[in-house]
Order: sequence, then C-alpha cells, then structure tokens
Amino acid sequence: MAIETLYEKDGSMAALSGKTVAVLGYGSQGHAHAQNLRDSGVRVIVANRPESANGKLASEHGFTPLPTADAVLQADALIMTLPDEVQPEVYEKSVKPNLRKGMTLGFTHGFNVHFKTIVPPEDVDVIMVAPKGPGHTVRSEFERGGGVPCLLAIHQDASGKAFDTAMAWAIGVGGGKSGILKTTFKYECETDLFGEQNVLCGSLSELIKKGFEVLTEAGYPPELAYFEVCHELKLIIDLIVRGGLNYMRYSISNTAEFGDYHTGPRIIDDSVKERMRQALKEIQDGTFARTFREDYANGFKWFKAQKAKDRQHPVEVVGRELRDMMPWIKPVVIEENK
Repeated sequence: MAIETLYEKDGSMAALSGKTVAVLGYGSQGHAHAQNLRDSGVRVIVANRPESANGKLASEHGFTPLPTADAVLQADALIMTLPDEVQPEVYEKSVKPNLRKGMTLGFTHGFNVHFKTIVPPEDVDVIMVAPKGPGHTVRSEFERGGGVPCLLAIHQDASGKAFDTAMAWAIGVGGGKSGILKTTFKYECETDLFGEQNVLCGSLSELIKKGFEVLTEAGYPPELAYFEVCHELKLIIDLIVRGGLNYMRYSISNTAEFGDYHTGPRIIDDSVKERMRQALKEIQDGTFARTFREDYANGFKWFKAQKAKDRQHPVEVVGRELRDMMPWIKPVVIEENK
C-alpha cells in the first residue's frame, strides 16, 4: 500500500495565518512544535505548570505558561503533546468544556483518539502531525534549515479545511522540507506501538539483557559482555540508519556477515514472528491500551516495579561504570526515571 508523500510546494502556512495555536505541554515534542511554529510566524501560546521544569524551560524560551483551560479559551487550534496516560484527564477537565465549534484539536500520536479514550465533539477538526524523531531533533533540524519527516492524518474534518491546517502545521515544524507522509490515526498508532514493543524497545532491551546473561553465566567478564551486546549496538544501528541492512553488512567483516545469516534466523525464528503477530493483535483489539490504562489507574504499580527492577540488572550496573570511561559519548545518569 503506497503512501502519498507531500512537501512544502504542496501546501502553505496560510491556514494558520492570524490564528493562535496552543501547545499543551512543553516536553520533548511540545517544546519543538511551539518554537518551530513560532519561528515560522505563527502566534503560539503554551499550557504548562509554570513551576515545573518544563514550565520554567518554556519561560526561558520566551513563553508565558498558562493554565490549560485559559490556553484553550485563547486558541483557535490546540496541539496535545502531553503523555498518553495524562491526556484523557486533562481533556475532560480543561479542554472539552472550553472547545468551541470550528476549533482544531491536534495530536502528535493517535493513541487516545484511536482507542476512544478521547472522543472529540463532531464540530471540531481533529488532526495529527507526528514527526518521526524526538523533539530535540525536530528542533535542531529546523534550526539547521531542514526538518524531520512527519506523518499527517485527518480523523475528523468538520470545517472542510482540516487538511490545510494539518499541512500548515507540518510545514511549520519543518516536515515540508523532508517529507510529509499521509496516513491515518489507526495506522500511525498501531504501527508505532508495534515497533516500540516488538523491535525498538521491548525486544531490543530483552536481547541485550539475555545476551549479557548468556555470556556472563558462561564465565566471560561482564565488561566484555557489555561491549559486545550493548555498546557496539550504536555502531550497527548507525550503519543501518544510513544505508539499511545492506550497507551495514557491506561495512562489517565477512565473519560477522556470515554469522548474521547463519545464526540470526535461529535466534529470531518463526516462533518469534508468531508471538509478534499475537502482540499486534493485542494492539489492534485494544488489549494493550486497556492494560496500560488499568495500570496507570492503579498508580502504575507494575510499571514502576519493572523500572526499579531493570535499573539493577547487571548490564545496567556495569554499563554505568564503563560509560564513565568514555566521556566522548557524553554519558548520562538518570537518578529517577520519568
């Protein structure tokens, strides 16, 4: 299924001319969207607790953090960048009572709209612009004169102009320079969750831990195990990002490439693919979303327990020590996870 890709020439900033855009939340994505849109000539206001770290950062960047309800009342368009688990409560309390006919409600991820934990009224436009990169990259690439590719989706077109507004937003944050890919809330949400759980975060984290455990349980020094199953990942990933699997294999030794073909499929075999299919089904039918929401309602007890447990895994302990030996990688220590 081909996706249509659009660029600056296919739209304009006109739909946001003279409009006020409220960015709700000033975290990773929020700070990038707010600053990029402002630099693109849009009037931007920010909703965030002023006493929080993000609120103070917004002030440093020249914004005056407002209560969410006040920001909604002043705005023509809203951009939700709050964490998925927080959005429904904020929406019901501060956004929904202040929405007006003809407004635009924007999201950077389709989770809450797709799984109906947020159900917008029929008289507002509901759109999404999701940059395929972290906020700091969305900002830095914009400052360099470029942009990060963006996904664009229209969930509800009450005004008949939702697409124009979404294009203006995507172009305003820099996406028009690299490419704006048209999709749907469903496709963005479900593929994003699948990638996070099955490859990028979930499976990768477990591969690192299991590889480390196999080597150390066989008697190899933990320092060597860390370098082989964790540290060198960046070298491989950088090659893949630049030129795909083919370029990575071109760049490594024949021994490594032979081992790739010989052993990789024995580890990640069709049984893994079947479990991935089951994980995708649980994303599609809402099972994962319900589980996530239920744990959040329970104070994130299970979530917090997993974070605390993994912080003490030996690969994390030895990794912290070894990263101190490599100042050029600019090591970071997170004392308390978000």
